[in-house]
Amino acid sequence: MAHHTSTQAAAQEQAPAEDYQEQPQYAPPPADPADEIEHLAQLHASGALTDDEFAAAKAKALGT
Repeated sequence: MAHHTSTQAAAQEQAPAEDYQEQPQYAPPPADPADEIEHLAQLHASGALTDDEFAAAKAKALGT
């Protein structure tokens, strides 16, 4: 039973880290086009946006 208690304690210690990971990594895109493009660039650099998605979103932010 001692092993079971250790496993529960380890799971409880990991819970806050799992809760933190569920938080969004980025804030919502800002209204200013330059800030929005910077936000999109961060998403693109992190791999969240493909090259095509980034280009399309950037064009939309610029109103073209």
